[in-house]
Amino acid sequence: MPAASTALTTKVESGSPYQLDSAQTLKASKALLVHIKTSEKASTTASGKQSLIKDDSSDEADDASDESTPIWLTLTTKTHIITQKKFKPLRLSVPHALNTSSNTTMCLITADPQRTYKDLLQDPTFPPALAARITKVVGVSKLKKKYNQYEAQRKLYAEHDVFLADDRIITQLTKLLGKTFYKGTTKRPIPVDIAEPAPKENGKRVKSSGLGGDGERKSEGKTGGRGAGSAKAVAAEVEKALSSAIVSLTPSTQTAVRVGYSSWSAEKLAANVEAVALGLIENHVPKKWRGVRSILVKGPETAALPIWLADELWVDEKDVLGEEEASKITAQANIGKKRKSGVLEGVNAAIQAGETKVEGGKKSKKQKVLKESNDDNLDKEIKMRKEKLKRQKEEAAGEAGADDMPKPSKRAKKTTAYTA
Repeated sequence: MPAASTALTTKVESGSPYQLDSAQTLKASKALLVHIKTSEKASTTASGKQSLIKDDSSDEADDASDESTPIWLTLTTKTHIITQKKFKPLRLSVPHALNTSSNTTMCLITADPQRTYKDLLQDPTFPPALAARITKVVGVSKLKKKYNQYEAQRKLYAEHDVFLADDRIITQLTKLLGKTFYKGTTKRPIPVDIAEPAPKENGKRVKSSGLGGDGERKSEGKTGGRGAGSAKAVAAEVEKALSSAIVSLTPSTQTAVRVGYSSWSAEKLAANVEAVALGLIENHVPKKWRGVRSILVKGPETAALPIWLADELWVDEKDVLGEEEASKITAQANIGKKRKSGVLEGVNAAIQAGETKVEGGKKSKKQKVLKESNDDNLDKEIKMRKEKLKRQKEEAAGEAGADDMPKPSKRAKKTTAYTA
């Protein structure tokens, strides 16, 4: 009698099945953290090297989160989550920040002029600790001139941990920074809104004319004529971007998001997992929960633990075809195509029989397969042909008569006298 199968995940007891079970999320988080820590202790003992991860009882465990193993949420959808590739990352709010280390260095890419934003970092209302982490501010024009070479881009990429970019000019960076930054998703510039708020009338935004007070057009490039925001607002926007989970969407059915670290507690990890999953599903997944196939959590080198699995593997019933419909589609796809397999089988059979039959259009030709020859047979054949040609010449000479045959002219031999 076969053993009874157990479900990988549990659904909520009441309400819609299209929601996460908090108990299941916490259970998976605990199991994953225990497995990662056990594996790391075993590898540390085998190699004899000290682990960088601190114990849970340490007060500095959360400060070392950037040095511990990252935890990823994997969302699988029934269809592609987007249809076209987007290079602008998304920001999802989470209850527990991901970039809290004081050692993280940042580069801020701004609209011109960059001096305005450098002065903001020196403003008394800007937090000094945050200003110390922003080690470089570069404008678009300087980025075009100084970092247009591959080696310069590689150097900039290696000098900073996080890159923040003004939301007004972030679409230009794909061309300016190229594959150095956009080949992977680790250090893609994160969008931040550091411009002054757009003017409003009756609660609605007013489109800026791009003209200054004297009627002259502002030279703000493609920034819509908006200047820099206040120091307090810019600092709040930067801190919000650092505390968010960053998502890079691609036209595929699988999306991975970093949601925590192995040094965290299971409760903190579960809270971030639920926040990221709900933010993605409600705002970006087609058909929302009906378009989700599975939600899993995993480490870099661990198996994925399921949190939520869909009962149906498709969105609509029309996406599923029966055997008869599938066979009709296959038959229609084969119409007009040459069936070469049968012809090749016939040719191979004919070759084995000693002749090949080539069919092309209305006519058919039979070509004998030449037997394998060696050097002795070839010499005999050449000798026989020479003798046959000689006999043909003699017979032709006898029929025409000896007098009629042209005679070769005899040339006198030239003698040369040598004198002593």
